[in-house]
Amino acid sequence: MTKADLIDALANELQITQHEAQAVRATVLNSMTESLVRGELIEIRGFGSFTIKHYDSYEGRNPKTGEKTLVQRKKLPFFKPGRDLRKRVNEARKR
Repeated sequence: MTKADLIDALANELQITQHEAQAVRATVLNSMTESLVRGELIEIRGFGSFTIKHYDSYEGRNPKTGEKTLVQRKKLPFFKPGRDLRKRVNEARKR
């Protein structure tokens, strides 16, 4: 599903214009992004949760040259699917 597909689905489901659906999509995703930036947990029951994982710095290698390099510590978003989502996806695979 692309952004355009999501906007189309919102517009059709809610019977709103494409412009309004785009504003809804932007509001939801921007709110989620800002929550993650603040370090907050996002939990959507039945779907899953988004958290930030912290990774320490480590010594890595450049795959082309084999040269050692220091990889800086970082934070990355992490999604953990909820039980209901996992169940629905696995049921769909069985068919």
